[in-house]
Amino acid sequence: MKLHYEVDGEEFAAAGQASGNIKKMLKQLGIASDVIRKISIAVYEAEINMVIHADGGTVDVDIQTDKIYIALKDTGPGIPNIDLAMREGYSTASDEVRDLGFGAGMGLPNIQKNSDFLKITSAVGVGTTVEIEVNL
Repeated sequence: MKLHYEVDGEEFAAAGQASGNIKKMLKQLGIASDVIRKISIAVYEAEINMVIHADGGTVDVDIQTDKIYIALKDTGPGIPNIDLAMREGYSTASDEVRDLGFGAGMGLPNIQKNSDFLKITSAVGVGTTVEIEVNL
């Protein structure tokens, strides 16, 4: 089963809609609650990063018999140093975003902790693709 969502980068209030819809669908499919939790956390973190840093993007989900694959793509500014961005506490979020309670620098580390596979590809000025897999 394949799912597709658009993430609106203009609307903080809409952040989390894709991850919420994915969670609801996985519950309906009878996916184990621990898998749903991991996917919900990983996708939410990636989704909020798209809103904060990249003016939105897309989320594509492929539910397979042995795993769930998620690809999140944006055309934002890109990540200049992925290794640095993966460090807990590192953040480039603006003061305005931090005032909203986001930008603590835990997004990418949380994605990694809740994924069985994580691949981030990024090019400055082009955008970022985050690929996540969670085994069933």
